[in-house]
Formats: sequence, C-alpha cells, structure tokens
Amino acid sequence: MPIRGLWILDHKNGQRVVVRFSRRYPTVEKRAKAFNKTSYVSIPDDNDLMKALFLELGLTDDNKNFVEYRDNCSRINKTNVYTLSLLEGKLWPVLSIQKANFIYVCLPLVEQLLIPPPPLITINSISEAFSLISGVITFINAGQNIEAEISSKLTQLPVLITQACPLGSPIDTNLFALHENVASIPASQTHKTSAWKTSRQKGKAQIDVSIIEKVTSTQYDKGDDSDIWHVFGTVLCKCNLEAITPNVIVGLNLPANGSPLQDILVHPCVTSVDSSMLISSSVAITDDSTFNGPYKFPFIPPSDLFHLCYYTSQVPVPPILGFYQMTENASQVQISVKLKLHESVKNGFEYCDAKIPFFNRGQIKHFEYKVSYGQLELSREKSILVWVIGQKFPKSLEISLTGTVTFSSERHINDPVDSICVGATAYVKLSFRIPDYSLTGCYADQQTVFSSPKPKILTSRELISADYYIWNSKAPAPVMCRSFF
Repeated sequence: MPIRGLWILDHKNGQRVVVRFSRRYPTVEKRAKAFNKTSYVSIPDDNDLMKALFLELGLTDDNKNFVEYRDNCSRINKTNVYTLSLLEGKLWPVLSIQKANFIYVCLPLVEQLLIPPPPLITINSISEAFSLISGVITFINAGQNIEAEISSKLTQLPVLITQACPLGSPIDTNLFALHENVASIPASQTHKTSAWKTSRQKGKAQIDVSIIEKVTSTQYDKGDDSDIWHVFGTVLCKCNLEAITPNVIVGLNLPANGSPLQDILVHPCVTSVDSSMLISSSVAITDDSTFNGPYKFPFIPPSDLFHLCYYTSQVPVPPILGFYQMTENASQVQISVKLKLHESVKNGFEYCDAKIPFFNRGQIKHFEYKVSYGQLELSREKSILVWVIGQKFPKSLEISLTGTVTFSSERHINDPVDSICVGATAYVKLSFRIPDYSLTGCYADQQTVFSSPKPKILTSRELISADYYIWNSKAPAPVMCRSFF
C-alpha cells in the first residue's frame, strides 16, 4: 500500500525548525484524489504542513497555550496518528514519531472515503507507513549520532528512499542493507537497472525460504485449569537475483490434515494477497474465517534477508504432553516427571532437555533419582536439575523421572528466589528443536516458488520450543485459562 509523502523535521529547542527531508509522490496523490473524492484534502507546502503539525503536537511556545479541541479532557490520544487542521480541511491520517531532535512524518494512502474516518485497523497502509518510518529511524539513529554522521546519512537518504519506496510503495524497510548495496556498486557500472533497484546479483541466482515455528505451552494436569498451547510461525526469505526488478511468488502448502494458518501479517513488499487469507483470525467466533490455502505471496524482493510473513495456528495437541508432581518434606522434595511425545510429531530432535528449577530453597546438597531414558545433571548454580533427553524418544514415546532432592541448610546470597514459585508451586521447562518439521505441517515446496529466470531454490523448516512449562499438579499455579463448568 502506497504513501503520499514522507518528511523529516529537525526540531531543536530554541532553534528554527528545518525540513531535513521531504518526498512526495504525485502519482499516489492522484490516486488519493480518486479514492477520497469529496473528502480529499491535498498536501500543503512543507511550511504549512510543519505549522499545522506543530500546532497539533503543541511543540512551539505559541502553541503551548490551551487549545480546546486538542487539550480538552475528553480527547485521549492513544496512537501516533494525528489529524492536521488546514485551510482546505482536515488532513488525516498523519503519522508522526519523535526521536531525539527529529520528527518523522508520513502520510499513507487511504483507498476509501475519509468521512466518516474508517477504523485504523482496516487501513493496511498504516502498518506499512509505520514500518517505513521505523526503518528510517533505525538508519538515522544508529552509530555515534554526531552531527557530521547524521548529515551524511540524510544526504544518502534520497537514494535509499528511492529504492525502499519506489513510486510511493514501500517494498524494503532495511535501509542498512540498501546502503551496503549502493556502496558496493562500482562507479563504472553500465548495467541497466531500475532507479529503485541499484544492487547487483552476487553469485548464482538463489531463493532461500525458511519456515520457523515456535510453540508455547502451559500444562497443569488439572481438571479445573485448562492446558493451553499456541503456535507462532515466521517465514524468512532471501532472494539473490539479477538487478532488474524480479517478480517472485512464494507459496506455502499444508498437508490434508494440516492446521490452517491464521492472523497472517505480510511484509510491505508483498504486492497482493487473497483477502480470505488475511481475514482468517484465531479470535473469530465461528469457523467461517478458516482458510486452508494455498497461501501465495507475490512480491518484489528486498535486497537482504526479510520476514515474508508471520502467522499463528491452532493445532489440536501440543507436541509433548507433560506430567509433574512435587511434594515437600522438611529439607527434601520428591519429584515425579512424565513426558510423552505425541505420535504425530517427528521423533528427531537437534536437542531436547527438561529443566527442573528449585527456588527459595538454597542449593541442592544431594539427589537420588531413577530415570527411564536420558541422563540427569546438576547445574553449575546447584539449583536446577537438567534432564538431558537427547535426540530421540524411545519407541514407546514415553519417558519418566522420579527422585528425591535434598537441600543444604546453608543459604547463599546468590541462591535463586522467585515470588511466584513459593512452597510447592513449581514447574518443569522444556527446551527442544526439531529440524525439517513444522507442527502445522506447513512447508514451502520448490514447485510453489516462481521467479524468472529460474533460480536455485532452497527451503527449510524447524519447530522450536518457547516458554514451554509444565506446572506441579500438587500445588497452586498461575492460571491462564480456567473452566467454569
């Protein structure tokens, strides 16, 4: 989704405000006039825009007096999106973010009438404008932030914005990568290329697509407290292609029993997507929003590694089911842990271990245990038992650990404490990584990746645990979801 304009204002206390960067897009402005119709308000010159913005933000001495529409108690501004009052009318939505001595301003295109103002959540260009501003802020404020360095970056910004946002459409927000590519181009280059695509292909043409899924889980083994688990996916992509702007399509597939992808967010470089894909939500009341694919993402690739999309999914079961019981007796505790790998999950780990921490008890003096699989180790801090499961579960897919842990009566200043894990309230935390596997079944098949000319295509996927907890069923635990029936 395009933007109508981008500005950087230099605002230092006690000094005159200076417009350090200004970029407008006449073709996008024509589209705004066509979409907004009678609600269209044109962009004023930079000075009038700056005065209206500073009045809205209350940054100048003259504007710090009470202004009814801006300062009354009924108005609570929760975003960085503002409405500027101009002679022609109200200019909206204007994004403004302050960082150090600069104010970064962007006006996204809204492809509908502006009266009444549509909800911000329905305007796709808002998120893309925020992403572009974020990339500019990161580029400008990196380093030592001395005046000479900042001035040099502002001098380079017009060329970088031309590449990052050709014809007003953001396709790449990583200005660092663009800057490196521009710096590496030889002065004698005669290769014809688009004005916004100055980088050259390095080596053989290749497209890398990586799917990384992270699974979180909180398990209680109690009737009243419901176990929960979530899957969060990220698709990373890097395209090493020729300089003339390539059009690439990456497709994601699901097997017949795969879990549909939901809450999909795409990179600004994606040119178009199926609307059914974007409205598939995990918080939908009915199942009507479910979209089973195929998931196709056409895009003009940025010059460096980027996040093509994010998604969530509601898988039917967690990959590893857990059971944990701990009872205490004076300076000893008895523990029992059982783990079961679900039969649908690939039994091949890069690593898998379970950490059993003990808080507010001092250091472990002695422990006796019986383990059916793997090995048990004591951490260097002497407060955590680490159950190293290894790279595979046994054929039964079930393993167990029982034991008695004795604690020293001496207390040390570095002994771990926790305000939640008091008494028998305790947990086991699982950490694992399964290469070449995704819990949803999602995969990028080489036949679903298209580009001209045909490059070499590499695909990969992996499942990683994140915040995977199994709480002691013999004691109270923090509750995420409780049944009322």
